[in-house]
Amino acid sequence: MSNFYEERATMIAAGDLQEFVPFGRDHCKHHPNALNLQLRQLQPASELWSSDGAAGLVGSLQEVTIHEKQKESWQLRKGVSEIGEEVDYDEELYVAGNMVIWSKGSKSQALAVYKAFTVDSPVQQALWCDFIISQDKSEKAYSSDEVEKCICILQSSCINMHSIEGKDYIASLPFQVANVWPTKYGLLFERSSSTHELPPGPPREPLPTMFSMLHPLDEITPLVCKSGSLFGSSRVQYVVDHAMKIVFLNTDPSIIMTYDTVQSLHSVWALRRVKPEKIDTMLVLEGSGNLVLYTGVVRVGKVFIPGLPAPSLTMSNTMPRPSTPLDSVSTPKPLSKLLGSLDEVVLFSPVAELRDSSKLHDSLYNEDCTFQQLGTYIHSIRDPVRNRVTLELSNGSMVRITIPEIATSELVQTCLQAIKFILPKEIAVQMLVKWYSVHSAPGGPSYHSEWNLFVTCLMNMMGYNTDRLAWTRNFDFEGSLSPVIAPKKARPSETGSDDDWEYLLNSDYHQNVESHLLNRSLCLNPLEVSQMKDEDFSQNLILDSSTLLFTHIPAIFFVLHLVYEELKLNTLMGEGIRSLVGLLVQLARDLKLEPYVDHYYRDYPTLVRTTGQVCTIDQGQTGFMHHPSFFTSEPPSIYQWVSSCLKGEGMPPYPYLPGICERSRLVVLSIALYILGNESSVSDESSQYLSRITIAPQKSQAEQEENRFSFRHSTSVSSLAERLVVWMTDVGFTLRDLETLPFGIALPIRDAIYHCREQPASDWPEAVCLLIGRQDLSKQACEGNLPKGKSVLSSDVPSGTETEEEDDGMNDMNQEVMSLIWSEDLRVQDVRRLLQSAHPVRVNVVQYPELSDHEFIEEKENRLLQLCQRTMALPVGRGMFTLFSYHPVPTEPLPIPKLNLTGRAPPRNTTVDLNSGNIDVPPNMTSWASFHNGVAAGLKIAPASQIDSAWIVYNKPKHAELANEYAGFLMALGLNGHLTKLATLNIHDYLTKGHEMTSIGLLLGVSAAKLGTMDMSITRLLSIHIPALLPPTSTELDVPHNVQVAAVVGIGLVYQGTAHRHTAEVLLAEIGRPPGPEMEYCTDRESYSLAAGLALGMVCLGHGSNLIGMSDLNVPEQLYQYMVGGHRRFQAGMHREKHKSPSYQIKHGSNLIGMSDLNVPEQLYQYMVGGHRRFQAGMHREKHKSPSYQIKEGDTINVDVTCPGATLALAMIYLKTNNRSIADWLRAPDTMYLLDFVKPEFLLLRTLARCLILWDDILPNSKWVDSNVPQIIRENSISLSEIELPCSEDLNLETLSQAHVYIIAGACLSLGFRFAGSENLSAFNCLHKFAKDFMTYLSAPNASVTGPYNLETCLSVVLLSLAMVMAGSGNLKVLQLCRFLHMKTGGEMNYGFHLAHHMALGLLFLGGGRYSLSTSNSSIAALLCALYPHFPAHSTDNRYHLQALRHLYVLAAEPRLLVPVDVDTNMPCYALLEVTYKGTQWYEQTKEELMAPTLLPELHLLKQIKVKGPRYWELLIDLSKGTQHLKSILSKDGVLYVKLRAGQLSYKEDPMGWQSLLAQTVANRNSEARAFKPETISAFTSDPALLSFAEYFCKPTVNMGQAMRRLGRREMSETSELWQIKLVLEFFSSRSHQERLQNHPKRGLFMNSEFLPVVKCTIDNTLDQWLQAGGDVCVHAYLSGQPFEESQLSMLACFLVYHSVPAPWHLPSVGLEGSTSFAELLFKFQHLKMPVRALLRLAPLLLGNPQPMVM
Repeated sequence: MSNFYEERATMIAAGDLQEFVPFGRDHCKHHPNALNLQLRQLQPASELWSSDGAAGLVGSLQEVTIHEKQKESWQLRKGVSEIGEEVDYDEELYVAGNMVIWSKGSKSQALAVYKAFTVDSPVQQALWCDFIISQDKSEKAYSSDEVEKCICILQSSCINMHSIEGKDYIASLPFQVANVWPTKYGLLFERSSSTHELPPGPPREPLPTMFSMLHPLDEITPLVCKSGSLFGSSRVQYVVDHAMKIVFLNTDPSIIMTYDTVQSLHSVWALRRVKPEKIDTMLVLEGSGNLVLYTGVVRVGKVFIPGLPAPSLTMSNTMPRPSTPLDSVSTPKPLSKLLGSLDEVVLFSPVAELRDSSKLHDSLYNEDCTFQQLGTYIHSIRDPVRNRVTLELSNGSMVRITIPEIATSELVQTCLQAIKFILPKEIAVQMLVKWYSVHSAPGGPSYHSEWNLFVTCLMNMMGYNTDRLAWTRNFDFEGSLSPVIAPKKARPSETGSDDDWEYLLNSDYHQNVESHLLNRSLCLNPLEVSQMKDEDFSQNLILDSSTLLFTHIPAIFFVLHLVYEELKLNTLMGEGIRSLVGLLVQLARDLKLEPYVDHYYRDYPTLVRTTGQVCTIDQGQTGFMHHPSFFTSEPPSIYQWVSSCLKGEGMPPYPYLPGICERSRLVVLSIALYILGNESSVSDESSQYLSRITIAPQKSQAEQEENRFSFRHSTSVSSLAERLVVWMTDVGFTLRDLETLPFGIALPIRDAIYHCREQPASDWPEAVCLLIGRQDLSKQACEGNLPKGKSVLSSDVPSGTETEEEDDGMNDMNQEVMSLIWSEDLRVQDVRRLLQSAHPVRVNVVQYPELSDHEFIEEKENRLLQLCQRTMALPVGRGMFTLFSYHPVPTEPLPIPKLNLTGRAPPRNTTVDLNSGNIDVPPNMTSWASFHNGVAAGLKIAPASQIDSAWIVYNKPKHAELANEYAGFLMALGLNGHLTKLATLNIHDYLTKGHEMTSIGLLLGVSAAKLGTMDMSITRLLSIHIPALLPPTSTELDVPHNVQVAAVVGIGLVYQGTAHRHTAEVLLAEIGRPPGPEMEYCTDRESYSLAAGLALGMVCLGHGSNLIGMSDLNVPEQLYQYMVGGHRRFQAGMHREKHKSPSYQIKHGSNLIGMSDLNVPEQLYQYMVGGHRRFQAGMHREKHKSPSYQIKEGDTINVDVTCPGATLALAMIYLKTNNRSIADWLRAPDTMYLLDFVKPEFLLLRTLARCLILWDDILPNSKWVDSNVPQIIRENSISLSEIELPCSEDLNLETLSQAHVYIIAGACLSLGFRFAGSENLSAFNCLHKFAKDFMTYLSAPNASVTGPYNLETCLSVVLLSLAMVMAGSGNLKVLQLCRFLHMKTGGEMNYGFHLAHHMALGLLFLGGGRYSLSTSNSSIAALLCALYPHFPAHSTDNRYHLQALRHLYVLAAEPRLLVPVDVDTNMPCYALLEVTYKGTQWYEQTKEELMAPTLLPELHLLKQIKVKGPRYWELLIDLSKGTQHLKSILSKDGVLYVKLRAGQLSYKEDPMGWQSLLAQTVANRNSEARAFKPETISAFTSDPALLSFAEYFCKPTVNMGQAMRRLGRREMSETSELWQIKLVLEFFSSRSHQERLQNHPKRGLFMNSEFLPVVKCTIDNTLDQWLQAGGDVCVHAYLSGQPFEESQLSMLACFLVYHSVPAPWHLPSVGLEGSTSFAELLFKFQHLKMPVRALLRLAPLLLGNPQPMVM
């Protein structure tokens, strides 16, 4: 029978036997593809031929036959979750015929099909492969590279690759492939060698047989092999040997096993270096049919599978077997010299790189081979995944088994890691193999007894006889005692013996029962246990020195001690520590290490008796024991180390096991950093505080560690506390870890955390914020990394809730935030009512008696026509109000509210319609209104929405009458940046339709989306529509005028700020483009000239006097000429006549470098003031030689056309340059004579332009506004309220008063630009005053002199300026003005004025209060286009300004609303902000308090923003480091997470702060207030002193109060809690802490100083009472090394720990009794660092005084 035991000795029990059937097999039957085959058979041959190309008919016919018996294959792998979390299930890839089925799932999750693929020709193979996407294919870079996970499907002529992201690749194969293998770096191909390919003649190279492909888009390249010969030289060559086949391959570590069919040799090749520390295991199916586990070459043991018969041992071993599935060549030779005959090899590792116990089984390789035999036995193994593997049985069925883990309990795992770390590799492997076979023996132990099993196994290996040792003998093993340990117990007598009874009585179980309460209550007498007689044992307890680990006992003991110290730092491991102490004490006694025994006694006085069973180690053998260099005679103690640091004493470095004692390392370094203040402690690796333990110098190991803990300097680390917190998160320390640290050790860390929580930096990573308990910040950091998308605040209104006719386009506004911003009234509803255009208007006309019914109907329709002027003007304002407020659903078209131009007449509510034919309605009246309506709808889409080209096209309407709306929609998409997604093909498609509106919308939209990019393709697109940009010979295209205007502005947008010379030259000439001979360019010339001026201004935006390369263009002069008129000057490049500049000679400053020949300023000036037209340079000279036949302009500049464009061009070129010389050109004329030459309207533009150039001179008061009016006007202007007019011959009052109002309007408009979006109070008051003034002028008797039209224009301009200043603020006074003007519908109020008023209303509520205006150059240019102060007279009027440009305001809008969101409720709330402005030339650095949600000022003006207490945790956003962080917050709906402090209510619930919980509880003097649970205090207060009091003194768990009570009752069974209290006291008295308090006197003490003396006093008293009650005898006995009574054990230990009493052998050798005085004692004890107060208590014992000197 002994043979049987030998077999069983190394059996390993496999778990979890279950039947296995590939999932895909079943799914395939139901897959719809089965039908396709039948259809294929019915097709005529010709079609078959064409459908499959070359494969053709033959292929199809073959396919039909193949399919009758389907060939199937599958493979499994470990599940991979898409999110990257750890999952444990199998994935299966199943191939049959043309189908590949990928399914996921396991025993816990049901299998489900994940993807199924069907291809054209039969699938030969399918596999998973990860490709590296990176240029750098080197080893090092691998870890950081991105990986593209693909599934590859091999067909006969090509291979398809489908990546998880959805990319598809297809690669054709240049040769027939026999097999494909996935590697770590890509695919590996084996070329199938055809039989006739004989070795060619000598000159020809043989073809390689193996190829690789690193990425689907790379070439397929041959594989190179480097084989070393015996003598060390190696040669590199292509793999060309046909006999070599790959039998298996593994990705990590990257190994290939090949089989040479000729030499019958298996060889293993590495695709890269394999790390040396890996202990992998291999599952091998031997020839005898046994499954055996190997690690390297060491045999671990057979695998025992319950339910399968053990194979008989008589099976012949010599049967020839097919070895590879590729071709059946039999292998008579042994496959490998080392491993004996292995037929089947699977590698995997239950002993993973032991540092990371989660990934226990990484690598698995398999090879498939088949052989036939009788009986049911395993005939092959396949599909290894992690520690699971499938066995194919000989009867065809398959089962899946699990190979057991190396250890399940954390304690055993840690001990194994430590021991493995310290032993030499061969011994470590043997030890692990031995342990593994004990642990996994059939019927092995349960979780609880695993530790006992481990101790027994370990001690046996050290040479102990555990049966004879008292404390191991009682171990209660559930299940069999493994034969490895107890071979002699193998067959006990069937009858049993008395020993069994003794064994039971001595077991732990029996002792537990005896001490149980029930025992006493039932009066059961304890049984007499015959104490095992010690003398029995002590005779021969000698260690066997021949065992495996005997020589390594000291090393093993020391690492286990370090593990013990490590476990003390984890409060959850208490039970484990107590188990470990037993083992350590035994070893310490046997090694005669007194200090260690004393150390354990002080920690666990009740567990460690001072005497115990000692096993003798033969003196002769001690010499063989290997005492490692790192072994210290004094036990390293982590508590002692920390305590010494706190007291400021020096300590030797703390020994540390890399990768195992990570907590110890963390504690040591954080104390060094935070208490000792050594910043370098965490940054440099060779730390002076830690000594790393190594067996031999292992460089790679050390290097690895270095990288793991390198300290990344955070940008914003100022104090040690921040340094500590940032470092801890870098090392991966979390709140959960903090909670398991003992409280004394954790205190310094908590102190640092508390420090950081008060004033965190806004840019810390997410993990840091979580650690310091600021979820608000961590959520912010986390959201910051997410792509832009729907934010918390997006309101989700389902599109179907409101009925169709209800939709007024404003349903999607975020009510929640708006109700917070404007909480006290319903202004938002009012705005919505004013801006809606979807409901019929009310037509209220009184029918006078003399009116006939017919006339009355006409009257009503005329009135409706008036009202419709207003309705048609609303969409522009509505677009502003709903700006970027909606995320469209990609499956539904964008809802566009309809423009309702009908009316309802009271009292009967009859419908009034304009289409009745009773009155004349202008043609195309609604076309632009529809366009604006489309833009308004499109602008609702937020820039962050997910939109693609298909969706844009999908929105195209079916009806032609909606084309204008769609045109507007396209423009809006350009403005919010989505039009770039529209395919170029579609853009051209739309433009070729020739629909004017669509072209305008598209050109402007595309240009806005490509703002300032100089994009060439867009430039070409625009040039087609601008004759001046086409070559002179090109055919003339008939481009509608408005489209030309749009294209010109488009050029300005695309080239904004680039000062591109050619563009500037063309645009400069275009401002003064003369009318052509054939009546082209004759109508609406003004808008074209203005567009050219605006575009020129944009191109040279703000470049002013340094227009590089343009000085020859003379831009300013040219513009001046356009402005004031005069003769067109000859402008040809070569033959330009030198004209003396007239009186407007430039004084200084304008050196437009490189453009001087263009005379830009002069030319502009000429356009502005008029004069002779100079001969135009440029390509179109020829065309314009003959003048127009209709318009008599001659060679004089038509100032009425060119002036506005030239004026604004000058304003934009010299924007903010404060260039006086240019500004002086723009002065209003100061003589009556000159005033008569300028249209009053142009004075508005000149004043505006002048003020924009002199940007810094603008002041927000009415005095400054009036200073722009020339003296002559100021002196003679009439005050509009007077009745009679002063009469004077030489003054034209009309001119003067018109000039006056326009100049004031211009100055107001410039004020609006200067303070746009600033909510500047003085600017608001000043503008509000002028708006009121203009309203009174309008009703004054003399209004007719100025002209109501002019006054209305000026009022509109001032209102717009007011709205710009208050943009987004929803100011009530401005809203009242807008509402008043909304109601005015008759008289002069035309479409344009309504447009202006409602634009003002829109600006006021820009984006529902989320957006404001910026004052950057680009924004001002956009606003100049949008708010151009000449408004259309009717809805189709584009003569002076293209209406589409009104929407360019979007380019000036920026999100500036900051919305605090409570991180716990996820709801927006109020919070107090403190905003600090940078100092400027106008004001010092100032602070201002705002209640958020609020619009912030422009970010470049700010220094920092702070969320202020006391209700919310403070939070600082520092803008001096850059505004990027804040910008990204604002762009994501401005969500700023804030966290309420405990006990505070939000401002919404408690505006005055009278209802906080603390206030309520204190107020109601009820009895319950005193009887509260400690947890509830956190609901009342965030004050750390109170919280920590509750935490440490009131909770019933292991904490200070509890520990003190237990000490008082003298029930301390272990001293760790006392240690913690000691550490807490030492921390608060430490120097570093005292210094911090001096630096921050106001800092709320983390723990109140009153608590601590009380604690100290209580403990002192308790211990002193014990001393007096007889403890002194005990202490004396301890110090003199004599025995003392057991009952005193625990109190003595407490005394020794608390007073840091040294161990007896440290006491001075002088002897205890020698001293006579206390002074002498002090002197003797000074080197022991014993505190004086402890010495005072010992003095009486040492000096022989009877009474102790109790303090």
